[in-house]
Amino acid sequence: MVVAEPTRESAGALQWALSHSLLEKDELFLLHVEQPHTWRNTLSTLFRGPSPPVFAPTNPSLMEGISNGDIDFLDLMKHACEVAQPKVQVKIERVEIDGKDKASTILMKSRMFSIDILVIGQRRSLSNALLGYKLSGGSARVIDTAEYLIENSKCTCVGVQKKGQNGGYVLNTKKQKNFWLLA
Repeated sequence: MVVAEPTRESAGALQWALSHSLLEKDELFLLHVEQPHTWRNTLSTLFRGPSPPVFAPTNPSLMEGISNGDIDFLDLMKHACEVAQPKVQVKIERVEIDGKDKASTILMKSRMFSIDILVIGQRRSLSNALLGYKLSGGSARVIDTAEYLIENSKCTCVGVQKKGQNGGYVLNTKKQKNFWLLA
């Protein structure tokens, strides 16, 4: 299962999963968890301009759909998976949560589908670290969805950071932190 979002981090996680963790006849779930009534979604749709797709499809009819606004990022991700791994069955799972915890929802879905590997794109930046602090039990600690999933998932969870075009990946798991993979 790959946590699918319209971000570069999620695209990098999917690229890593396609090239390093999937085998023929595997089943891949693209899970998108959306909070429909948050201020962040309202602002992003208000200020969103046309942006290039993270995955450029090879099929011209899909490109026409993008320009018309008919195809969303999950369809593009699914198409990229089908091109890269034609023998892998790809399923899209959309979940809307209203006021619930995103990480808990992802963990619940991974248990429900008996997932072996959970892959999530991970961003590490100063702004993320500063804005991610939350008081918990009297002490401040960073609350990050990827870190929470890595630490609390029953299956193997891999946080993926893509480094440049040909720079490889930095992987984080429960047992391995900041593992550099050139590929």
